[in-house]
Amino acid sequence: MDFNHVTVMKRRAVDALSVKPDGVYADCTAGGGGHTAEILSRLNENGTVVAIDQDPDAVAALRERFAGEERVSVVQGNFSSIRQILGNLGLGRADGILADLGVSSHQLDTAERGFSFHAEAPLDMRMSKSGLSAYDVVNGYTEAQLTRVIFEYGEDHFAKSIARRICEERAKEPIADTLRLAEIIKTAIPARARREGGHPARRTFQAIRIETNRELELLPGAVREMFAMLSVGGVLAIITFHSLEDRIVKNEFRAFASGCTCPSYFPVCTCGKTPSGRVREKGAPPDPDELAENPRCRSARLRSIEKIRDETSVSGG
Repeated sequence: MDFNHVTVMKRRAVDALSVKPDGVYADCTAGGGGHTAEILSRLNENGTVVAIDQDPDAVAALRERFAGEERVSVVQGNFSSIRQILGNLGLGRADGILADLGVSSHQLDTAERGFSFHAEAPLDMRMSKSGLSAYDVVNGYTEAQLTRVIFEYGEDHFAKSIARRICEERAKEPIADTLRLAEIIKTAIPARARREGGHPARRTFQAIRIETNRELELLPGAVREMFAMLSVGGVLAIITFHSLEDRIVKNEFRAFASGCTCPSYFPVCTCGKTPSGRVREKGAPPDPDELAENPRCRSARLRSIEKIRDETSVSGG
């Protein structure tokens, strides 16, 4: 099937994995398969790539793209289940794991998926095409719940007025499509603020998408689980697209790379903790050439960490 997606930081992210020709690798948000193909190009006949995506459209496209390629296993699932996914395939630890946390170009450009505020479509935003939808959030959450979601996940200072306006409008008729929601958001924001910082609906749409897909709720445990499934010497590389998820990844990486956590006034260490990881990439931005070709990647940041010691107490969410 046709699944158009511009791969962000394709070579740089795969470079961060330090691919071994006969290694085991997982592309946890495989999308159109750009990163998977780049990893595959660096493997010999004994190497393996597990291409994971929760979007059934992506999975269908991946299976078509890599049909007949025995070194690639395509799995529909969420990267928070990486332990189970690798286990079901009879694989142990991975030598490298990659996760690109952005919304795919296909999801943004396919109007009927309901991710974009530029085109009329049913309110959906479900990456997996199942479970809670954006329609459920917009029409079912209380005003207080909507305010929290928009403020925390959209970092929008007008969250309260936006939530109030949504509740007023849905009382007249359920809010069922993207353009109506975008217009409601616009009317809830002062005219001066509308002229600054891009489209006035951008932050709220981001917030509703994050809530719909539980993106930030699942992320800390997923990062810990991916790191736990690395072999010693393996690398976890994650591409983030906004400050909220980047902060989570940064803090989790910092915890892996930290040693003793005893208070400074303790004369000797009693916690016994030593670093299990070594941070490598620290929020690297896209190269200027890539940014010129794909402006959507302007907020992308790459972080990577090498596992230097097994930490048996690490577990996933």
